[in-house]
Amino acid sequence: MQSRMKNPAMIYPEVVQASFSMKAAMGKSGLPDTTAKLVLLRVSQINGCSVCVEMHSSELRQAGESEERLFAMGAWRDSPQFTDAERAALALAEAATRIADRSDPVPDAVWHEAARHYDERALAALVLTIGLINFWNRVNVTTGQIAGEWTKSAETKKWVDEQMAVAAAR
Repeated sequence: MQSRMKNPAMIYPEVVQASFSMKAAMGKSGLPDTTAKLVLLRVSQINGCSVCVEMHSSELRQAGESEERLFAMGAWRDSPQFTDAERAALALAEAATRIADRSDPVPDAVWHEAARHYDERALAALVLTIGLINFWNRVNVTTGQIAGEWTKSAETKKWVDEQMAVAAAR
């Protein structure tokens, strides 16, 4: 397997810095970090982004998530592994990701259920998280990025660390 091109984020590092800055800002929202990571994983599964599925499932494992919850992601609606608040976030993430699949892309019932569990700041962070991961999924899928390449290359690891440091300094 070979990607179609170098990851566009490496060509425009300012995009990565902006993404890291957005993520840092949303981290102060009150949206639980685990919920955000579950959303990142589920949206990446829907979009078929192997790079992000691998990355976010690894992050969840490193954060102490159980294999049972990770295995149940594809069937979160029917699994006792998730809280009502996590289910509401996942439902919103799925609706917002699959906007072309139905005439009412994000039904009021889905929105209101999410709003019942999250205050305005956390809900805003949830919506932005969904949008941001959809962006990265589309970049990676379009350019044929290969899962694991980010973690294999010492050059890429160094580059990502540098971009994170720049974003943190802002």
